[in-house]
Amino acid sequence: MPTPEHIVLGLFLPHGVLEWFDVVDGSMDGDNLRIVLEEKNNPPFTKPGTPVISKGFKDITITDFPIRGRRALLTFRRRYWQLAGHTELLKRDIPLTFPGTQLETEFAHFLKATSEHDAGVARLYRRVSLPPSQGI
Repeated sequence: MPTPEHIVLGLFLPHGVLEWFDVVDGSMDGDNLRIVLEEKNNPPFTKPGTPVISKGFKDITITDFPIRGRRALLTFRRRYWQLAGHTELLKRDIPLTFPGTQLETEFAHFLKATSEHDAGVARLYRRVSLPPSQGI
């Protein structure tokens, strides 16, 4: 049974994220809210009887809807695994970003739709974002 904190946090994160990731850290600095999520140690497809070895993480940071006037940066620590006796690495196919962007998919669709109708939302987003030269 999810805790009340888990339920509330799920309202602020992309749909389904807490199924695959655990929240491991969070902080606020200036105009940014940072949340770090680590992929659960549930390997993808494995052959019965074949040991699976965790091979570490690769971090991916994406931008999500602003929260309380701050830019929301979600860092996903993606886990990689290796089947014993194989060289290739395995990872889950969890789509986190809109193709070709560092934006969460729903947020990218929202920005596209609102930019066609109202430049006000784009101004809000620019206000809570770092200048492009600073990146993420």
